[in-house]
Parts: sequence; structure tokens; C-alpha cells
Amino acid sequence: MQKKLKLWDAIMLVMGSMIGSGIFIVSADMMRNLGSGYWMIIVWVITGIMTVAAAISYGELSSLFPKAGGQYTYLTEIFGKKMGFLYGWGLFTVIQTGTIAAVAMAFGKFTAYLVPELNNAAPIFQSGTFQITWIQILAIAVIILLTYINTRGVESGKILQNVFTGSKIVALLGLIALGFILVDASHLAENFSFGTNSFNNLKQDAKGIFLQSGWEPISGMTLMGGIAAAMVGSVFSSVAWESVTFVSGEIENPKKNVVKAMILGTSAVMLLYIAVNFVYINALDRDSIAFAVNDRVAVAASQNIFGSAGTVIIAVLVMVSTFGCNNGLILAGARVFQTMAKDGLFFKSAVDNNKNQVPGNALWMQGVWASILCLSGQYGNLLDMISFVIVLFYMITVFGVIYLRIKQPNLERPYKTWLYPVTPIVYLLIGTAFCLLLLIYKQQYTWPGFLIVLLGLPVYYLINRNKKAE
Repeated sequence: MQKKLKLWDAIMLVMGSMIGSGIFIVSADMMRNLGSGYWMIIVWVITGIMTVAAAISYGELSSLFPKAGGQYTYLTEIFGKKMGFLYGWGLFTVIQTGTIAAVAMAFGKFTAYLVPELNNAAPIFQSGTFQITWIQILAIAVIILLTYINTRGVESGKILQNVFTGSKIVALLGLIALGFILVDASHLAENFSFGTNSFNNLKQDAKGIFLQSGWEPISGMTLMGGIAAAMVGSVFSSVAWESVTFVSGEIENPKKNVVKAMILGTSAVMLLYIAVNFVYINALDRDSIAFAVNDRVAVAASQNIFGSAGTVIIAVLVMVSTFGCNNGLILAGARVFQTMAKDGLFFKSAVDNNKNQVPGNALWMQGVWASILCLSGQYGNLLDMISFVIVLFYMITVFGVIYLRIKQPNLERPYKTWLYPVTPIVYLLIGTAFCLLLLIYKQQYTWPGFLIVLLGLPVYYLINRNKKAE
């Protein structure tokens, strides 16, 4: 593979893949679960520590295995092909493609702010609750366009990534600054006081709908459950940084630049996320965050900051953000499926590069499945289910750092995890607590995603049986 991505390109890929639509939406659900700005910031800080600790730990593996495939390659090299396949299966069926679908749909929904006809138009097709809308068609068009651009060569994808990621970073910095300068009445102290005096949670009716007047103090293990439920949103907004490891084979000096990109990129994004949430709790009161229309907290905050122009400003920002995010996800994901194909664990036609030296067939396979998920309308439910599994795979990979240190202590390690073994242990402890609390309090986020991944086992055995028969 040609080494066309420099350190700056790799950092932009990390940041661009992380910053999608989540940061503009998830804080509403987090506030419903947490009830205070104090705890909301605490959860974002915990998520930031988790994310950066994982990136620091992955750095050691990226320097040991500086080739395409990233996390799939690490899991295969350390724990064998079966574990690698289960990760790759989850990545193709839901994790990468479901995220691409969700981000493309967010692009479509925020475009509808600027073009109301998209919202008002009758469905193209409807049968019972299933329907195909113009927003879904727009989302698919974006996926196809970005897939096509990336089949034209890594240079095309790189330029697009740098432009859109740079634009949304500048826009977010502007939102953060103006979120404190232009707001007439600050709600910061009020939102923080809820957390320091008591912890508040919303009551729900028989149908599970939150009651706006239902705030009540809670503590102890129920508080822990609220934190875990809130972290589903913050964790979802903070994943995909590992996408840079998928394209290690195309990065200059990958033994050094991949780890630098992961650590610098994740640290910068988490600081941006925490700052943006300070803007929300400064510009809005608790109810305005928790009950923002369609969970669009950023829109509500922007209207308080910029007045009537706020909706348009945020709509454009989210469109830029999601477009750039999807470009990064599409560019990176296909490299994993190509690597799996080379190992005999994916469609054979995904092995070859096209005339532009990129995995064209793997890109189109990824794009087609992501488009089908858009049409299904189930991408959101799938992503809720898979958050638990994403963290599990992160934990297995981080544990791989410790496992290799014990099993192969004499391996040449160009980069060693900072503060080892503290850093990987910190991640494993937080990740374990998160998964256990979800298993206790939010089981709907756990077993379905785990089941999707386990469905890959019979596929794995079928592939291997066919290979033996050959």
C-alpha cells in the first residue's frame, strides 16, 4: 500500500471519525438519566479518561503490528483468527456500517431543517410501520457519493477529510466561545447545584415516557445505574477513533504516527466535548436540556446564543460534521474487510485494490450494507444494542497489551504504553464497571448486541469447513 497519509492526516482522521452527530444530541438523554449538569460533566470526564487510556494502550499494539486492519489485526495476532473474525463480523454487520447509516441519517434530518420539503414530503413507500422517506434516500446518496470519492484514491478521501474536519473544529471552537459571550442569563450555577445537593432522576409513566415534572433525588447503586445509562450516549459519541489503525498500512512511519494521532486526536476531541457540554449547561436550564425537541440540545442552545439564526447555524454545523465523519468511517472501515478477505474470512473479491490503489470492492460492499441499514430504519436500535459490545472489544484489545507483556516480554516494542500497567488497568476497571452496571440496569443495551456478535460463530465455522473441504 502507498504511504500517502501523514501525521496531520491521521490526526484529522481520528478527530473527524469521532465527531459526528452524537455530541449535538446525546446530552438530552444523559440529562434525563442524570438530572444535573454536575453529573453530566463528570460522566464526560470519565468517558474522556476511558477513551484516552484506551488510545494510549492501543499505541503499543499499533507499533507492534503497523499494518492495515488495526484492531482486527491486533485481536487476530494476540488471540487467534476466531476472535479477530468475531470483531470483523460485528464491525461489518453493525458497528461500522450501522454508524455510517446513523451518521448519514443525521445529515439527512438536519438538512431537513434547511429544506422543510424533505420533512413534509409523503413517504416514497409505506407498508404498515415500514416506510422509505426522502431523508433516507438523501442519506443513501451521501453514502454512495462518499464511497465513490474514496474509490478514486486515498488522496481524494484525505483532502475531503482534512477540509471537513478542520471546518467543524473551527465551528465548534466558535460555538464554545460565543456560548459564554452571547448568553444573557447563565444557568451554570443552577445546573451544577442539582448535583452537589442531591442527585435527581426522572420518573416514567407506564409506557416508559419520561414525566417532565418527575424529578426525584436518588443515590447509591441507582445513581451508578444512571451514570452507566448516561455513558451509553457519551461512549457512542467517543468511539471510532480506532479507525486510524485500520489504515496503518497507508500512514507514513506508522510505528510512531498512529499512536501520536490516537493520543492527540482523542485528547483534543474529549476536551472539545466537555467544553461543548459546558455551553449547554450555561445556555439552558435542566428541563430545556432534558426535553429538547427531538433531543436536539445543540439547536436549543444555539437559539439561546444566536437567536432565530441558531437553528440554521447548528443545522449547517451538523451537516458539515456528519459529512466529514462519514468520510472518515467509510475510508477506514473498508481496509479491515480487505484484510479479512486476505485471511480468507471475507468475500474474496474484497482482496484486490482497484486501479487507484484502494480497496474498491470492499468500499462498495460496506456502502451497500450501510445503505440497506438506512432503509431498514433499525440502525438506531442496533447501535444502542452494540455499545456494550464495542466496549467489550475495546477491553479485550486493551487486555491484549497486558497479555503480550506477560507472554512475550522480549518483543521489540517501538512504543510502550505510558504508565503501564496503570493505564490499561484504569480502562479495564472503568469498562468492567460500565458493562456490569448495564447488565444490571439496562439489559436492553447488552444481550441483543452480544447475540449479533455470537451469530458470527456459525459463519466462522462454516467458512473454515469450506476451506478444509477445498
